[in-house]
Amino acid sequence: MAAKKKAATSKRTSTKKAKGETPATETEPLVVFAFRLTQAERDLIHQTAGPRNATQFVRRVAVAFAQEDAKAFQGVLDEAKSARATQA
Repeated sequence: MAAKKKAATSKRTSTKKAKGETPATETEPLVVFAFRLTQAERDLIHQTAGPRNATQFVRRVAVAFAQEDAKAFQGVLDEAKSARATQA
């Protein structure tokens, strides 16, 4: 009976990704989508996302915008705001 109680109270974890995040799989090849920006804009992106996360940051923003996914877009904005707060 104790085992049933433990199973009922265990936390469930979800591996479901947010709507705006569609990870590439081995069957889905990636392509390059380049755009031009000023050095100041680039530096701001790197400052907010970090140099190793800048591509993923910009990708999430662009995909959320294209899909009109306000929740995903707001999530990226919240993460950027939090990252800036920790740097200050």
